[in-house]
Amino acid sequence: MLTLFISFFVLLLIGVPVAVSIGLSALLSLVTNGYPIIIIAQKMITGIDSFTFIAIPMFILAGELMNVGKITDRIFNFAKAVVGWVPGGLAHANIFASVIFAGMSGSAIADAGGLGTVELKAMKESGFEDYFSGAVTAASSTIGPIFPPSIPMVIYGGIASVSIGKLFLGGVVPGLLMAVALSVYALVVSLKMNFPREKFSLKGIALEFIRAFIPLLTPVIILSGFVTGWFTPTEASSIAVVYALIVGGLVYRAMGWKSFIQALKNTGMITANVVFIIGSATLFSFILTNQGITEKIATAILSVSTNPWAILAFINVILFLLGLIMEPGAILIMMLPVFLPIVTKVNIDLVHFGVTMVLNLMIGQITPPFGMCLFTIAQVGNLKLEKLSRAIIPWIIPLVAVLMLSLFIPQLVLWLPNLLMK
Repeated sequence: MLTLFISFFVLLLIGVPVAVSIGLSALLSLVTNGYPIIIIAQKMITGIDSFTFIAIPMFILAGELMNVGKITDRIFNFAKAVVGWVPGGLAHANIFASVIFAGMSGSAIADAGGLGTVELKAMKESGFEDYFSGAVTAASSTIGPIFPPSIPMVIYGGIASVSIGKLFLGGVVPGLLMAVALSVYALVVSLKMNFPREKFSLKGIALEFIRAFIPLLTPVIILSGFVTGWFTPTEASSIAVVYALIVGGLVYRAMGWKSFIQALKNTGMITANVVFIIGSATLFSFILTNQGITEKIATAILSVSTNPWAILAFINVILFLLGLIMEPGAILIMMLPVFLPIVTKVNIDLVHFGVTMVLNLMIGQITPPFGMCLFTIAQVGNLKLEKLSRAIIPWIIPLVAVLMLSLFIPQLVLWLPNLLMK
């Protein structure tokens, strides 16, 4: 056990990528404990050998196709027309656009990299401070994996054997609350800094709604499919890809062969990274379970308290700390074998736990020092990471407030799935 954890943290400290650190520390632990090397291939393949996980590359591809098909431009312009008249207009449009795009891709990185390029350019041209723009763009991108569909929820549902449809619906209310909380903070700052707003125009709203109408149908199609039982999450991801191809390539004619091939390449690289993380984390998790470490941790936590609320709070503190240094996919696969027996024993609803767990991990995506959305926004906006890391800190507070509400008022998560998927 000491070999596993010491090597993992040493590798992290010397700057080895998280996924590689997980894999190498697991390999070292296997060798020192006399396990046959073939277990490495077996466990890593087992970790990714899931029909449910097919949805991951498909949702990633859907997001990429929407970006190259210029659908993100139409979404942002519609959002600007609807809420741009509020003080700090483009900041609110940034957040609202993230809610819409969240219903299409399910990826925070896709939001930050795709919409972020459009949003940062527009905000800079309108006179917004660069690091305020970068911070609101990074913060709003966390809505992506909360509002359905969601790639992390696909991973959670596949491991925990929980209805992914219910998880998706469970994220609707928390996702909307995140948008409201971020908009309230943006309004306060905008009034203080006297940031500009757009002119209100009903004609402009109607025009941009018509231009964005077809893309706006995407989340409607996906959600209605879950509620009616027409298709599974995996089928929904394929439908999203076909829809993005039709809209970007045939309807708007904004996607050529070159951009389509580039979208495939980007999807391949992102998927390879995600799959490698899943495989490495599965190997790490196997060692934790095989050596009885997960059982020992569960026993230790339950010996302190069996109160569900206390356990939820304690687990979320652990998740928040892990989110500072690790990626969500790795945390999900490594820690679920530890946490699931605990939350099951104290009768915590697994849909509620899954949604709040993903919400917590998404906050980690914008938390220094290893928030992936921060890296993405710094890159696309040509911003200094150190300054952006300071600018993002106040935006974490409203997101943590929504997490606390979702944790201790379970009906915020469970009401919609219980209503629509009895």
